[in-house]
Amino acid sequence: MQAVPHDVLPPDPFADDPDDPAKGMGFFGDDLDEPIDGQARAELLSDLSDLAVYQALLEPRGVRGIVVDCGECDQPHFHDWSLLRASLEQLLADGRMRPHEPAYDPDPADYVSWDYCRGFADGVTATESARP
Repeated sequence: MQAVPHDVLPPDPFADDPDDPAKGMGFFGDDLDEPIDGQARAELLSDLSDLAVYQALLEPRGVRGIVVDCGECDQPHFHDWSLLRASLEQLLADGRMRPHEPAYDPDPADYVSWDYCRGFADGVTATESARP
């Protein structure tokens, strides 16, 4: 897997601006509070592996990505396959995810939950295993 370089992101319009309105927000700083531990790293690698399988199985069927219910804002977040992969890779590399633009006017019918993906993959595996 290839990590998404940081220079792919749009430039910060307030870079080097002493009056940057986000300057006082500590969570945008470059220092990480805690590095990612071994268990979290293993879980992220497993999620990335699962994501590749889910995309291979579901993208040809018209599924654009995964929907996640956000516990902070109580709204569904729609992630295209590539955006979710990039976010997980960034979390793996940096220990956090940068803010990103949400999907523009997503059609909820084009997205499925992580649990749906897991169940679909399990069903395909069971079907393939049952064949003589």
